[in-house]
Amino acid sequence: MQNGGMMTNDNLFAALRDAFPADLDTLAIETAGDIPLRYSWRDLDRATARLANLFANLDLPAGSRVAAHVDKSVEALMLYLAVQRAGLVYLPLNPAYQAGEMTHFLRDAEPAVVVCSGANFGWVSKLAFTHGCGHVFTLDTDRTGSLLERASFHADEHTVVQRAASDLAVILYTSGTTGRSKGAMLTHGNMLSNARTLKTFWGWRPDDVLVHVLPIFHIHGLLVACHGALLNGSPMVWFDRFEPARVLARLPGATVFMGVPTMYVRLLAEPGLTPEACRTMRLFVSGSAPLLPETFRAWQQRTGHTILERYGMSETVMLTSNPYDAAQGERRGGTVGRPLPGVDLRIASPDTDSGNGGIEVRGPNVFAGYWRLAEKTKEEFTADGWFRTGDVGHIDTDGYVHIVGRAKDLVITGGFNVYPAEVEATLDDLPGVQESAVIGVPHPDFGEAVVAVVVPRPGATLDGPTLIAAVKSHLANFKVPKHVVVTADLPRNAMGKVQKKALRELHQGLFTP
Repeated sequence: MQNGGMMTNDNLFAALRDAFPADLDTLAIETAGDIPLRYSWRDLDRATARLANLFANLDLPAGSRVAAHVDKSVEALMLYLAVQRAGLVYLPLNPAYQAGEMTHFLRDAEPAVVVCSGANFGWVSKLAFTHGCGHVFTLDTDRTGSLLERASFHADEHTVVQRAASDLAVILYTSGTTGRSKGAMLTHGNMLSNARTLKTFWGWRPDDVLVHVLPIFHIHGLLVACHGALLNGSPMVWFDRFEPARVLARLPGATVFMGVPTMYVRLLAEPGLTPEACRTMRLFVSGSAPLLPETFRAWQQRTGHTILERYGMSETVMLTSNPYDAAQGERRGGTVGRPLPGVDLRIASPDTDSGNGGIEVRGPNVFAGYWRLAEKTKEEFTADGWFRTGDVGHIDTDGYVHIVGRAKDLVITGGFNVYPAEVEATLDDLPGVQESAVIGVPHPDFGEAVVAVVVPRPGATLDGPTLIAAVKSHLANFKVPKHVVVTADLPRNAMGKVQKKALRELHQGLFTP
């Protein structure tokens, strides 16, 4: 793109770097460990420059992927920023992934560089070299490892590599709940457009301080939380892991917190969660999994704050949000708000009775497609260019979006459609129920049967037939679970999403041999 005869750089890092404060020696990140470490904006600039120069020295082909299989640390964030600065493609991987999972990512993405923890170097490097990777470095949470050692020999000044908005910046592998994980390709323009939209819509202010507790191998922690703070030039209080009591102690003096529902539940269990503890806070954001209405209400009562729920996915970054500004409406529990500015959202083939249908979206934030899966990409877009999210929901009369589940989680029993979210909401309101997950399993008569997996509150005793009888008084008979399983907890992924595929596999033989 040209501007007044000069070429502008659409590299995401260029925009983030431009947002750094004028005084680079002010605080950018403070760690929340026993011995806090303080990083200035100058530290971020110099360290990412050294790392970018290291990558340049490796003489990598254009578009090379850099895979990060590392634990959360400020240096891991610097690695991500340096990859963007160098114009390469970042591939974040959950550090919990084992050899079988890593083999798929290495074979599919073919990274030129892999960075892993020192403890995993033996098996990761063997796999990486087997799959044609030329460079494997280590990075540990105590600021040691061959990556930083090698980078220390390079200059701390670097000119940000020129990139177009349409150039690939990140490959995010989906969680793989159905089949092998697919790599969602996000461009510099996808991420920057979304970050700028959220900066305005969520009212980022010059004095904001973000408490960062999320993983950074996922969109919520990396592309929403980090981008938000960096694009606003705001400091972060950095937690390597979520520890409720420690997080609570750091809320005074901070203004923004982003978490998943499980984190809010655990914070509610802390006696010290009071309006006084949240006196400087202006925004609590929840996402990555549905927030129970009870948690939404309890947070209001305990803190005086209303959690802002939003909706996004690996392929689109953020799509919708409840209002930040009260002038735009209230924040409604059980909804994910309205489409963000610049995002179009529609419901395809809605049911005549419920209004539920497939959620389809388009906008500058929607990804460029799935890595090396042209046919799959084509399948996921409509003929007129809308992306099929795979989620099912409806839009109410005030424009708020309600998500009732994934299309693949829809239960079709005796020819009737059952949306798990509706049954779960009914169960969750019953005495003694902490949370529930509703699935469909094979049934010889109905094709699929509705089954509920229920977690009791501490000290409560639940009985399946009693719960079924209670649900019958609220829902049509075809929606009522044929069987209730009481369990201590539900299987979840790293971001707190219930893994219904695992539940279906576990209980698939309930009605059939």
